[in-house]
Amino acid sequence: RRYDGCTYGDVITMPDKDMLPVEVSQLFLSNVGFVVLLKGDQDERSLPIFIGAAEAQAIAIFINAVPMPRPLTHDLLKNLLDFLECRVQRIEINDHKKGTFYARLILDRDSVLMTMDCRPSDAIALALRCSAPTYVALHVLEECGRVFEDEDLPEASEEKTPPAPPPKKA
Repeated sequence: RRYDGCTYGDVITMPDKDMLPVEVSQLFLSNVGFVVLLKGDQDERSLPIFIGAAEAQAIAIFINAVPMPRPLTHDLLKNLLDFLECRVQRIEINDHKKGTFYARLILDRDSVLMTMDCRPSDAIALALRCSAPTYVALHVLEECGRVFEDEDLPEASEEKTPPAPPPKKA
């Protein structure tokens, strides 16, 4: 069955052979905006994805184990999925069209798989919180992947630093 942006009851169990496992390698601020860099062991290329400040902050807060007094949006979504006994099996960065990356969540509830369309930045933030693996389609890595030299990337002290939170309103 298909609903807006998701399918229900798929029989997808394992990632397609054309999907490569990756992890968040770096998160940094470039001269254009925030970038999350995905890198795997099976390929020398990295996949840079430009993301918004809020998503960069959500990823950085988790990576750096910054305690928050209240759940953030991705924490809330994880808590909701846990309550519904739905597991994030994996996320897939599955396409790139006209400068936009596409992703999907692969969810498992009672051994029934569901796929949901998702922005890559939200998928990554959720996957980190759920300890779910991240995969990138080989054709996406072939089209958009880059081999970076060490001098092309920010210093280690600059990476994975959360952006400053917005000022509090009085």
